Amino acid sequence: MRRPALGRACLAVLALIALALGGSARAGERVVNIYNWSDYIDPKVLDAFTRETGITVVYDTYDSNEVLETRLLAGKSGYDVVAPSGPFLQRLIRAGVFQPLDKAKLPNLVNVWPEIAGRLQAYDPGNVYAVDYMWGTTGIGLNVEMVREKLGPDAALNSWSLVLNPSTMNKLKECGVMMIDSPEDLIPSILPFYGPKMDPKRWDDISKVTDALYKVRGSIRKFHSSEYINALANGDICVAVGYSGDVLQAKKRADEAKNDVKIAYQIPREGAEMWFDTFAIPKDAPHAADAHVFLNYMLRPEVAAANTDFVSYASGNLAAKKLVKPEILANPGIYPDDATMQRLVVNTAWVDQTQRFVTRLWTRIRTGR
Repeated sequence: MRRPALGRACLAVLALIALALGGSARAGERVVNIYNWSDYIDPKVLDAFTRETGITVVYDTYDSNEVLETRLLAGKSGYDVVAPSGPFLQRLIRAGVFQPLDKAKLPNLVNVWPEIAGRLQAYDPGNVYAVDYMWGTTGIGLNVEMVREKLGPDAALNSWSLVLNPSTMNKLKECGVMMIDSPEDLIPSILPFYGPKMDPKRWDDISKVTDALYKVRGSIRKFHSSEYINALANGDICVAVGYSGDVLQAKKRADEAKNDVKIAYQIPREGAEMWFDTFAIPKDAPHAADAHVFLNYMLRPEVAAANTDFVSYASGNLAAKKLVKPEILANPGIYPDDATMQRLVVNTAWVDQTQRFVTRLWTRIRTGR
């Protein structure tokens, strides 16, 4: 569910984006047109891919699954590889947007993580249309010192009660709280707080979360799905409910700035959402053969490990784990232990009626009306 701001990966391929804006590749030139989240592939990987294969990479970016979905449903997007998140992958498969992967052209599928591929089948039964690129969780990012200063040394920081208790949130309001602007992620993530039998498809259960968020909305500085990264890194806020890798990117930026901001990421003890970003090939991809070459390259263990090191998200490539930087592999916010994995939930796409219901509730939270 990656939604960061435009960044250095995009800058590294600026010339290639200009090619996309300026027109098609020269006649006879091999090319693969990629539509992905920004800052989401190590630019050195793209350079190495082109050097080895002779295939030019045209890399364009979007900042929400909704933008991607609209572009693909309109048809003739011109893209060869796209990166939808789980529920959007599911909806787009139903809409007939993607072509089945030609697995004979993807021998590096042997490197995929069976458990991750198995969970991904909630959206893509049989793993017919997509392969996992990265996965992560939705949890709580903290400026630990600021939070301890407001709540005391004994406050529980690994529970959803931190952001659902009105009294607690009123104290945290002083140092700043932000949440992602994504009910698709927040609702299933927070639901385990109310018990293991909660169902993200049941309206009464959905309302438990939205009612609780409405009660604390006055203490939330902003709902936004990327601004919290820099806000955390700069010490402008003390709590952010967001995506695991984004919080860890904030930690990395704070460490690099040496600004004495200490950031931690918590997967709440009650459970949280596990999300997936995938690679898929549109049915009308103009360069489907080279798209398969690109996917097979990305499935190499050393390539997958390089991308994980770059973005601080867990890879769906099991063979890559031993090549990932030790400090990333040992971080439970990136690679949770087995007990935590069992508390992670997968939420599939809502039917249209439920989606409209959620949209109404979310608008009430956002606007107060």
